[in-house]
Amino acid sequence: DGGHEIPDLEFLGVHSPGMPSPASKRRVPVSQPGMADPHQFFDDTSSAPSRGYGGQPSPGGLGYAPSSSDAAFLAAPMSNMAMVYGSSLAAQGKELVDKNIDRFIPVSKLKYYFAVDTVYVGKKLGLLVFPYLHQDWEVQYQQDTPVAPRFDINAPDLYIPAMAFITYILVAGLALGTQDRFSPDLLGLQASSALAWLTLEVVAILLSLYLVTVNTDLTTIDLVAFLGYKYVGMIGGVLTGLLFGKIGYYLVLAWCCVSIFVFMIRTLRLKILAQAAAEGVPVRGARNQLRMYLTMAVAAAQPVLMYWLTFHLVR
Repeated sequence: DGGHEIPDLEFLGVHSPGMPSPASKRRVPVSQPGMADPHQFFDDTSSAPSRGYGGQPSPGGLGYAPSSSDAAFLAAPMSNMAMVYGSSLAAQGKELVDKNIDRFIPVSKLKYYFAVDTVYVGKKLGLLVFPYLHQDWEVQYQQDTPVAPRFDINAPDLYIPAMAFITYILVAGLALGTQDRFSPDLLGLQASSALAWLTLEVVAILLSLYLVTVNTDLTTIDLVAFLGYKYVGMIGGVLTGLLFGKIGYYLVLAWCCVSIFVFMIRTLRLKILAQAAAEGVPVRGARNQLRMYLTMAVAAAQPVLMYWLTFHLVR
């Protein structure tokens, strides 16, 4: 008190109450913003963009990292170019496929043969089963183009032959199943056999038309359509045989065989013989006689194949 300095109690090792301990009073250096930690030997460059020798400069050299909007802006032109290039490749591929398909399979013509409706299908099935009272067998034309089948019952179509072929395979499987003879191999053999006979018929008729030198508008698709109508009678015969036995099978099949024979004669004679008449060929000429025999042979082959492809399905 008398003007003398009071010795530092902390220097003498005496701690007064309320004074912090030396450990708690030790100052920890605080790093200022923008300054490195004094206890750190190297700078931490993992989070900040590197500006050294090996670092990549930011866009524009402004020293900031690109944002997500900048990355999307840069990636948008590349994605648009890829989409345009892919669309052009797809269009070229589609055009190439369509051109090659039309060369072998006339898809545009096939649409004509499937232009049917319910009324046409009902009338055509009735004509196939009972063709005796039908009078007008001419195919209607509109500006040198045959009208669609739904507008003309005499026009050939592929809908009925295709559906009849599939139904015939299903009915054959049903018949084999009722006799405990069903197997996938046997059903496949039945389908391949029917398809092979149809192909053989078409090839034989085309070869005969070529040898007889018949100029006709009868196309290959027309032949497939006309020859495929026999499956309708085959389905009726097999179903009747499953319900009423062999007697019902033979009765219905015989009726359908006669009906398809009459239908083929009256249809093909307009395609083959009428063209000969338009060319001025004598009715009793040798070439015209060959055309008549060809028409009769095609019509007579239908009942034979109808029986051959169905007789083993009914027991």
